[in-house]
Amino acid sequence: MKTTGIDNMSIEGTPESHLPTLSASEQPPARHAVWLRIVALIVVVCLGVVVWRIYQNQKQSAASSANQAAALQSRPVPVQVTPADQRPMPIFLTALGTVTPYMSVTVKARVSGQLEPVKFTEGQQVRQGETIMVIDPSPYKAALDQAKGTLAHDQALLKNAQAEYARYKALYDAGVTSKETLDSDAAAQGQYQGAIEADKAAVEAAQLQLDWCSIQSPINGRIGLRLVDPGNIIAANATNLVVINQFQPIAVYFTLPENELPQVLQKLASDKRLPVDAYDRDDVQKLASGYLLTADNQIDTTTGTDKLKAVFDNKDQSLFPNQFVNIHLQLEDRPKAIVVPSAAIQTGLQGSYVWVIDTAATNAAGSAATARIQPVKVALAEGQVTIVDSGLEPGQNVVVDGSDRLRPGQNVTVSVAHQRSGKGAAQQGSGSSAGGAASGAGTGQHHKKEQQ
Repeated sequence: MKTTGIDNMSIEGTPESHLPTLSASEQPPARHAVWLRIVALIVVVCLGVVVWRIYQNQKQSAASSANQAAALQSRPVPVQVTPADQRPMPIFLTALGTVTPYMSVTVKARVSGQLEPVKFTEGQQVRQGETIMVIDPSPYKAALDQAKGTLAHDQALLKNAQAEYARYKALYDAGVTSKETLDSDAAAQGQYQGAIEADKAAVEAAQLQLDWCSIQSPINGRIGLRLVDPGNIIAANATNLVVINQFQPIAVYFTLPENELPQVLQKLASDKRLPVDAYDRDDVQKLASGYLLTADNQIDTTTGTDKLKAVFDNKDQSLFPNQFVNIHLQLEDRPKAIVVPSAAIQTGLQGSYVWVIDTAATNAAGSAATARIQPVKVALAEGQVTIVDSGLEPGQNVVVDGSDRLRPGQNVTVSVAHQRSGKGAAQQGSGSSAGGAASGAGTGQHHKKEQQ
């Protein structure tokens, strides 16, 4: 024990200058490992704190979003509704048509000559057989007189030949003259008879030429603008003088796709007259009512359509040649069709649907109604109104405005949608197109057929 104490004392009493000095590279490796562990621990702790803070923030954000969604879900959304209506609806096929005169005549002169002052006013109505123009008849009257003179001359020769034949016949019977002389007189008589027939034909031809100097209207219609002024020399069958178009009745040509043609031809084959309505270019104002006359006998292979012809009385002359119109071809009437505004129809992955507000919920005092999705089967649509085959009952309230903010089970506050005013609204629902998204017959949108 003493020795140990002496040794310790000797070591402690030894001056530091006598101890060996260690360089930095000669430090023990254990001290480096300790410092690395401490730094790594600090980094892990910091990362854990950061991750924990991020998780807490996300959790708080999700909770806040859930609270906001719950608040929005519980807060009623204002919507406008209208009840589903049940009423008779005509079903239409629609197309673009071109008004065409029922008959159109380009008047030309059948004889040549100088045109005298016309006997019509441009744009007036003319009747069939009414004289509208006159070619100078003087040359043709002279030709007629000449033909008549030739006829009279040959008639006189025939009369003389007949007298000669009668005399020689009596002489031949008495045995005075020969058979050859009698036969010669008979042949001369026949020649004069043939000449008279030719003269009569020449007189008729000259009379016809004279009659053609007076140009008459071949149809009832409206006369157009004069194409040649009086005083000009007209060439026969070459110069267009004026155009006459028949307005009453008037025709409209339109086309339908070949897949819609069988149902039209079937009704035509049953001798059923299909009503046709013509609307203006905007498909708003009804211009005239008529009927389908016929369909063309072949389909145009370049367009896959067939041309049809409709006829209109056009008593008020509301239709004009080359005017573009929208045609509504009525196929049938649905007496009890369920009709909703087209704005209520929505389309999703599962097809067409509407947002329905239960009537009982809307009548509950002080409480908000709940919206729900109701799948429907759309039959026909016409812009402002749509016919529904199934999924709705008459009187059910459907949302027409505000549906973009709705979710199933969403509370809503209900107000009745205002009806549109004006002529278009008054006519809304008067008809339905056999089409997908067109307008009511009177609202004037285009129609297409809903493929079922």
